[in-house]
Amino acid sequence: MTEQINVIIEPKLDPKYDHYDFPITNPMTGSGHSGHVDAEQNAKLFQLRSELESEGYTERLDTLTLLRFLRARKFDVPLTKAMFIDTETWRREFEVDKIVSTFEYTEKPKVFEYYPQYYHKTDKDGRPVYIEQLGKIDLNAILAITTQERMIQNLVLEYERLADPRLPACSRKAGHLLETCCTIMDLKGVGVTSISTVYTFLKQVSAISQNYYPERLGKLYMINAPWGFASAFRVVKAFLDPVTVEKIHILGSGYQPELLQQVPAENLPVIFGGSCSCEGGCEMSDAGPWQEEQYTETAVKPTATTTATAPEPAPAAPEVVATATA
Repeated sequence: MTEQINVIIEPKLDPKYDHYDFPITNPMTGSGHSGHVDAEQNAKLFQLRSELESEGYTERLDTLTLLRFLRARKFDVPLTKAMFIDTETWRREFEVDKIVSTFEYTEKPKVFEYYPQYYHKTDKDGRPVYIEQLGKIDLNAILAITTQERMIQNLVLEYERLADPRLPACSRKAGHLLETCCTIMDLKGVGVTSISTVYTFLKQVSAISQNYYPERLGKLYMINAPWGFASAFRVVKAFLDPVTVEKIHILGSGYQPELLQQVPAENLPVIFGGSCSCEGGCEMSDAGPWQEEQYTETAVKPTATTTATAPEPAPAAPEVVATATA
C-alpha cells in the first residue's frame, strides 16, 4: 500500500477577506498554521469559509482567523463551524464591536491597586507578555470601585487589543507571524483560603478565551505557586483543553531562572527579577512594539482610558473574572 504524503503548501489567500499588513507565516510553527498547511487542511479551510458564506456570514472570514478556529477543533469542519457561529452570536449579543469603539476603563488605576493585570513588552520569541498578580486580589475593594460587567467588558477589550494592535505590531517587529502571547500569573500571596477563588478565575477565563478567542496562549507561567498548588491544579485541568495544559508551567518561589529563559531581563519588571522599571510603573505603561510608531502605523490605535467617569458599582458581589488569554 502506498503511503499518502501531504505536501505542505501556502493557504490560498482570499482577496475578499485577507488584507494583512504584517507577516503571515512563521517557520517555527507547526501543522495547521499559515505556511504549514497541507492540501487536506487547505481544502477544509475552503469548505469552512464556503459554508459560512452560504449562511450569510461576512466578517472574520480571513484565513488566519479561520485557521485558528480550525486548529482549536482539530480541523473538524462541523465542530469548527459550530464554534465560529457560537462566537459570532456571542459577539453580537455582547456588543463586542461597540466595546472596542466606546469602552473606557477609567477606574483602571484604582482597580490595579487590588488586581494588577497588564501587557508589558515581549518574550524572547517576540510575543506580548501578559501579567496578572492574583495574590493581590481584594474582591470587596474591587467591587467598591467597579462592577463585574465592566470587568468583563475590559477583559473583552484587552482580548481585542491583543488581536490588534499588539500581535500585528509584534509580528512586524519580529519579521514573522505571531499569534499568541506569553502569560505570567503571580500567585504570591495566594493562600489556601483563596485558592478556590483563583480556580474560579481560571475556569471563567477558559470559558471566554477558549470558546471565543482560541489559539492565543503561547506559554503560561504560574509563579510563586503555594505549597500543594501543583496537586490542586489538577482540578483546573478539567476545564482546560489538553493542548493548553501542555503550555502551562507551575513554578514555586525559585521561578526566576526558568522565567528569564523565556522573558529577557530588560523586558521583565524588577518585581519579578528583571531589570525593567518603567516610569510611572510597568503595570500602567503598556510598553511594547504596539506603542512604537514604526510597527503600528497601520494598526488600530487603543481606545483612551482616561477621559470618562466610571459608573457607580453594583451592590452585589459576583465572581471576579480574570483576564489571561488562551
